[in-house]
Amino acid sequence: MPSELTSLEPTFADAIQAITAAGGVSAQNRRHWSSSLTGIAKAFDQPIELIPARYSAVRVRMAALHHVPLGWAAKTLANHRSNAKAALIWFTKETDALHYGIPLSASWDRLRLQTDHGTRYRLLPLMRFCSGVQIEPETVNEAVIDRYLDHRERTTSRAADTATRRGLARLWNAGIGTIAGWPETRLIEPPVKTRQGPSWEDFPKGLRTDIESYLAALSRIRRDKGGTRHLPCKPSTITTRKRELVAAVRMAVKAGIPLDSLTSLSGMIHPDVTEKILDAYWRKDGDVPKTYTINLSCRFVGLARAIGLDGNALERLDDLRCALEHHREEGMTEKNLALIRCVLTEGVWSRVVVLPGQLMHQARLARHAPVRAGVLAQIAVAVAILTVAPVRLGNLAAIRLDENLAKPGGPHSNYWLTFRKYDVKNKVPLQFELDEEVTAIIDEYVHDFRPALMRGRNTNCLFPGVSHEHKEKISFSTQIVDRVQKSTGLRITVHQFRHAAGALILKHRPGEYELVRRILGHKSIQTTIDFYCSLETTQASEIFTDIVRNRLQIEA
Repeated sequence: MPSELTSLEPTFADAIQAITAAGGVSAQNRRHWSSSLTGIAKAFDQPIELIPARYSAVRVRMAALHHVPLGWAAKTLANHRSNAKAALIWFTKETDALHYGIPLSASWDRLRLQTDHGTRYRLLPLMRFCSGVQIEPETVNEAVIDRYLDHRERTTSRAADTATRRGLARLWNAGIGTIAGWPETRLIEPPVKTRQGPSWEDFPKGLRTDIESYLAALSRIRRDKGGTRHLPCKPSTITTRKRELVAAVRMAVKAGIPLDSLTSLSGMIHPDVTEKILDAYWRKDGDVPKTYTINLSCRFVGLARAIGLDGNALERLDDLRCALEHHREEGMTEKNLALIRCVLTEGVWSRVVVLPGQLMHQARLARHAPVRAGVLAQIAVAVAILTVAPVRLGNLAAIRLDENLAKPGGPHSNYWLTFRKYDVKNKVPLQFELDEEVTAIIDEYVHDFRPALMRGRNTNCLFPGVSHEHKEKISFSTQIVDRVQKSTGLRITVHQFRHAAGALILKHRPGEYELVRRILGHKSIQTTIDFYCSLETTQASEIFTDIVRNRLQIEA
C-alpha cells in the first residue's frame, strides 16, 4: 500500500536512502548517520518521511532536545546531533550551516580582543559568521548584515528583527575611530520608533501638579474613603503609575481631545474623557482588549475614588470598567497551562523532586572548588524548599536563619519555614513544617557549604549574596531555572513552582481549593478558584478515562 506521507522537499527518509547507497561514504559513517537520523526522528516523534532533510530547518528543534525526557545519556544526544548535522550537510550541500563556536579568523580575533565585554558578547555571533564564510572585517556592509540576519533567523531561535539590526549597527559604528584597525564603513542604524504625543513638560501645569501630588500620596501611609489603611507603594509601582497616566494623556490627545483642556487630574479621568481613552486603547488592541486596557479602567475607578469624584461620575466609570472586565482572560495563561501539562505527565515531576539529592551529591564531589560546590548546594536547598513550600521568589531569596527558618523543637527537630504577614506580598502570613528529608539537606548545606559563600561576613541569610546581604532575585532565579532545566529537561520558573503545587494538589485531591489556598497563601479562596478552576478539565478527563477503560470493561 503506497504511503500517504508526502513532503515538498527531500526528507530524512530520502537522506537515509541516499546515505545507504552512497559509495563515497565510509561504512562507519553510513551506519552512524542513518542511526542518528532515525534517532532524531524518534526524538521529534515524527515519521522520517515528514521531516525536512535540511539542517537549517531542524537545527533549532535539535538544539531544544534534552536527554533526560528521551531516556538517553547526554553524550548519546550530543553524538546524534553531531552525526545528524554531518549527514544533512552532506546530503543537501548547505554551505552556510556553520558549526557552533566556529573559530575567528586572525583579523576578526584582533578586533575582538580590543572590545569591552558587552560589545564582544553582542558582536561575537556576527564575527563568527563572517569568519565561517570568509568575510573580512573591511568588507562588511549592509548586504553582509542582511545575509547574517537571514542566517540567524533560519538557524537559531534568537531575534533577527529591526531592533537586532539597530543594536548591531550601533555597536559596529561605535568602534569606528575608537578601536585600532576597525573598518571605516558605517552601518545604517534603523530609526527608533518615536513616542507619539506631547512630552511631560508640555502637559498643563495644573495636570502635572495633580499627578505629582497623587504619586506623592502613594509614597506615604494613607487611608481611603472607607477608612482602610494602605501602606506606601514601592518606588517601582509609583514609576509604573506615572507612566500609565502619561501614556493615557497622550492617548487622549491622539483620540482628539485638546491637551489644553486637560487642566487637572479630575478633568482627565472624567467619564467623557476616559471613555475616549479606553476606546482608543481597545481599537489599538484589536477585537479583544488586552489586560493593560482592562487594568487601566480599574486604575481610573480607583483614582476617581481617591480624588473624590462625584457619585454619578464614579458610576459611569465603573460601567466602563465592567464592560471591559467581561473580556478579561480568566485562569492561567497558555504558557502556564503548557507547564502544568508537563508537570502532570507521569514521571516528569518526580525528576524535580529527586533533584535536590542529586545536586547535593554533585556538591560533595566538587568540594575541591568550595564556591562552586556551595552554589550547587544552594540550588539544591532552594529546589527542596520550593517542592514542599512554594513561596514567592522575594521570600525565598530573603530567608533568614532563626527568623524565617528555625527548629522550634531543638537542634534534632525539623525546620519550620515562616513569614510574617508584613513580609508577604498580600499580607497573609505563611508557615510550613519541613520534613526530615528537606531538613537534612538544609542542615548539610548550612554546616558544610554555606560558610564558603559567607566570604567572611556575619549574616544570617540562608542564601548569602556577593554584593548584597542575600542573593539578588534575578540571578538566583536564573540559576535555579537553568539548573532544573539542565538536570530534568523541564523549564520552570520559581513562581511556576506555585502553579505546579496547585495543579498537583487538585490532581490528587480534586475540588479542595481551600487546601490550595492555604499552601499558596491566597487571601481569598475565590482567587484560587478563579485561577485553578480550568484544571478541573484535567481531573474530569482522568475520571472519564477511568470509567471507559476500567468500570465499563468490568460491566461488559
